[in-house]
Amino acid sequence: MDVETVKTFLAVAELGQFQEAAAELGVTQQAVSKRVSRLESELGVRVFARTPRGAQLSIDGQAFLPHARELVQVANRAVSSVHPGHRALRVDVLHRRIAPSVLLHEYHRAHPDALLDIVTLESASATRAVEAIRAGSIDASFRAILDKSLGYGSDITASRVFESQMEVLVGPGHPLANAESLTPRELSGHRIWIPGIAPETEWAHYYDRLMEDFDLSIDGIGPHFGDEALLEEIADSRSLATFVGDRDRYLWPSHFDIRRIPIREPVPIYPYSLVHRRDNSHPGLMSILDYFRAVRPSINGKVWLP
Repeated sequence: MDVETVKTFLAVAELGQFQEAAAELGVTQQAVSKRVSRLESELGVRVFARTPRGAQLSIDGQAFLPHARELVQVANRAVSSVHPGHRALRVDVLHRRIAPSVLLHEYHRAHPDALLDIVTLESASATRAVEAIRAGSIDASFRAILDKSLGYGSDITASRVFESQMEVLVGPGHPLANAESLTPRELSGHRIWIPGIAPETEWAHYYDRLMEDFDLSIDGIGPHFGDEALLEEIADSRSLATFVGDRDRYLWPSHFDIRRIPIREPVPIYPYSLVHRRDNSHPGLMSILDYFRAVRPSINGKVWLP
């Protein structure tokens, strides 16, 4: 059923005159008559009784009136739901514990009225994320764009919003457990375990370059049974370590006594960009960009970027 036809019916029912309804809708009286005739043909009943005083609702028209109002309200809500600012901004994060997800949670606490939908795509590929952005299934995705020459097309932009500073997690029995900070070179010779590194992903490339530049041993052999299982292994081991970002949210029981040690001179940083369409006009997108830039940390000393 055509929404404009139903709106025309409501206008005539309210004003009682085809001519006044036409003026209200900005169409001709003939157009109003045609729309009402089309509606009556579709319903199989007369909705108005034409009288010298104008148009009065018939018994069937009176029965249809509340449903017509509901139809228009539903149509208006449907249109509003896809207007920027009237629907939730849909943002992809790689993991619920990493810095972008943590900061989005903080953003939402600071802006409780912001409409947000946080998702994790099934594919870890940045290319697939861009495809999803183009298809409109997500508005934006947090990614590390490590290869500046990699272009996704003029319709896509990547705004650098945050640098996550890398830290090391070790158990209390690890030889490095009492260090206040470590240099990347001091990690050489120690086994760094990051199970489940997916090949050809941005973080796989990141760790490959980190290994090459600092002669590190990063083991991605799985299976990965989840973060809780990984933390338990780290807590019990005298040889295993793993990497996390300084704003990543990992929690463990106090008896694990896991040490979280920052890396310095240089600080390896993981650069997050918010990838989105250039023409995306959702007001939440700019609000998030502004928020992330405001909380972007200043880093003292040398940094390492792949």
